[in-house]
Amino acid sequence: MAENVTLARPYAEAAFQLAKGAAALPAWSQALGRLAAVSASAEMQTCISDPRLAPEQLAGLFVGVAGDSLAAEQQNFVRVLVDNDRLQVLPEIAELFEGLKNAHEGVREANVESAFPLDAAAVQAIVADLEKKFSCKIQATVTVVPELIGGVRIAIGDEVIDASVRGKLAAMATALKN
Repeated sequence: MAENVTLARPYAEAAFQLAKGAAALPAWSQALGRLAAVSASAEMQTCISDPRLAPEQLAGLFVGVAGDSLAAEQQNFVRVLVDNDRLQVLPEIAELFEGLKNAHEGVREANVESAFPLDAAAVQAIVADLEKKFSCKIQATVTVVPELIGGVRIAIGDEVIDASVRGKLAAMATALKN
């Protein structure tokens, strides 16, 4: 939802600046992922929308459920979100934070769709080729899409590399029509 992303952006940027300043990007990334999972649970959504819970109670409950491994700054971040009624946008905050972290570290996300399951060696080979082509570190997410018939389809940002049988057949059909 675009509205949630708009609400989440300043919090994600603030968390990123705080994490970058403390050289704790991986710790914050992990904590925000855990907090996003907690906020997405049905039980926590019920608690978040319960007007009988005072902000201090909700923050304490939320931090308690998220675990004792949260640093003081992360617990304060949760309290700020509770005070501003923004716990429900934690998944978007975590996603935006990851984007900022990846941009800072020079990492790009690649979505690799394959017609068949790929073993670790094949994924590593694809990632190595992509890192060479794009001159950056690649973080790949692999999904199986049987409709491709064979081959792979790779999306990095707005660039798509279609080496699938389905893509080749579509290109051939277009060429024959013209």
